Amino acid sequence: MEGVSGIVLAGGQGRRMGGVDKGLQLLRGKPMVAWALERLTPQVAEIIVNANQNLEAYAAFGHRVVPDAIGGFAGPLAGLHAGLGAVRHAFAVTVPCDSPFLPLDLVARLGKALQANDLAVAKTGDQAHPVFSLVRTSVRAHLEGFLSGGGRKIDAWYATLKVVEVSFDDEADAFRNINTREELKDA
Repeated sequence: MEGVSGIVLAGGQGRRMGGVDKGLQLLRGKPMVAWALERLTPQVAEIIVNANQNLEAYAAFGHRVVPDAIGGFAGPLAGLHAGLGAVRHAFAVTVPCDSPFLPLDLVARLGKALQANDLAVAKTGDQAHPVFSLVRTSVRAHLEGFLSGGGRKIDAWYATLKVVEVSFDDEADAFRNINTREELKDA
């Protein structure tokens, strides 16, 4: 597989965590986004961070930071759209900033399964993890049309593409994300 760009999704409002920027919350002494970057960096050729607030703080991690092109904190699809507009490679993998335990073989396993599909998404058991995906960057125009039409639901967009789900049952804990202060404390 050709080069893969990484897109770290850090553009949310952190509502379930009291409105704080989740990626910058400390876990074991480091911001959560630092853990995600540490695990993703060896798997990709470049990283783009999608953030809509604290842009300077995210830029301090040494990667390009791009905000959503669509206003109003429109969700992970808006982050993917912004990231796809900034990447330099034919493929991009997305991970959320609040998943510090993401698999070290995420890109390899999604890439192996992608084949002729538009997108490969991680899955554990019956649960798909739509923000852990490998996508062809050529789908950006299609995504832009979906967003322009008011679409925001990631599952609804996926339903319009050729998608393959990739089992990560052997690494189910790797997809644990931290949405609340209690989950942060427990981690």
